[in-house]
Amino acid sequence: MSGLAEGQKFRKTALKVIASSIRKGNIIEQDGRLYVVLTAENIHPGKGTPVSQIEMRRIGDGVKISERYKTTDQVEKATVEDHNFNYLYEDADGFHFMNAETYDQVQVSKEIVGSSAPYLQENMTVKLSLHDMNPVAIQLPQRATLEVVETEPVTKGQTASSSYKPAILSNGVRTAVPPHVGTGTRIVVMTEDGSYVERAKD
Repeated sequence: MSGLAEGQKFRKTALKVIASSIRKGNIIEQDGRLYVVLTAENIHPGKGTPVSQIEMRRIGDGVKISERYKTTDQVEKATVEDHNFNYLYEDADGFHFMNAETYDQVQVSKEIVGSSAPYLQENMTVKLSLHDMNPVAIQLPQRATLEVVETEPVTKGQTASSSYKPAILSNGVRTAVPPHVGTGTRIVVMTEDGSYVERAKD
């Protein structure tokens, strides 16, 4: 690697990309601050210019902002490296993870983990996005297995197709389950929103 390229790498870690290519989970650099993209939607009005509506959360203080760009606008996408980490434990400072290959431990703030927190299970492998070795975003496995700790009992004569009923999972998350799922049943849910997928096979 030439000396010049090495110098550039440290000075600027953002790439200019067009707004329409931004996706959920990307990290954007704006005004010298980093933001993680929560939702990105390309809107094509009947007349006028197509725009990209991007909801972002500022890394560091968790402030959410919503920006609208022309789809062809250049946005600075920060370079992040994704690595697999195993979840260790939570304490007052945040959540602690270990890189299974290097045994490096990192601490991730509660703001970054956000609504994923209840789904973290010991030794669960997650993907952390690191920017200059600082964790800026977390991606959990799509599904987690949890136990139903509270739900209405099954009433006779209810068919499997009738509407879902509220339930509380062992991690405290509220969800909705089919009528045949009772307390104590282990179920698989989507970690993004806690929605029911199926009964656990184990």
